[in-house]
Amino acid sequence: MISKTNRKLERTRRHARVRTKISGTPECPRLSVFKSNSAVYAQIIDDVNGKTLVAASSLDKEVKTKHANVEAAKEVGALVAKRAKDAKISDVVFDRGGYIYHGVIKALADSAREGGLNF
Repeated sequence: MISKTNRKLERTRRHARVRTKISGTPECPRLSVFKSNSAVYAQIIDDVNGKTLVAASSLDKEVKTKHANVEAAKEVGALVAKRAKDAKISDVVFDRGGYIYHGVIKALADSAREGGLNF
């Protein structure tokens, strides 16, 4: 009998596999993305010191779209890029969190690039 695949488990396995190769440093921190059914989150993380340097989500007051769709992802990407620029961060490593690079994840990445982040 064919069993149903656990999509959350498969995503966490992909994310763990990618995280063995990607790590954020103080010079080039990691831009981590997480999406749920209700919101989109982005953090810029320094893995050496274990600190979150900048964070933004679709739940913030500056973001007008309060969903987990492409429009909200564009706003979150622009907001995280603006906050990173205020914190004097320009170069990051993109961590897509085990998600496929299209739709919400691609919109957030493109918006962050337009906002001035280099990756």
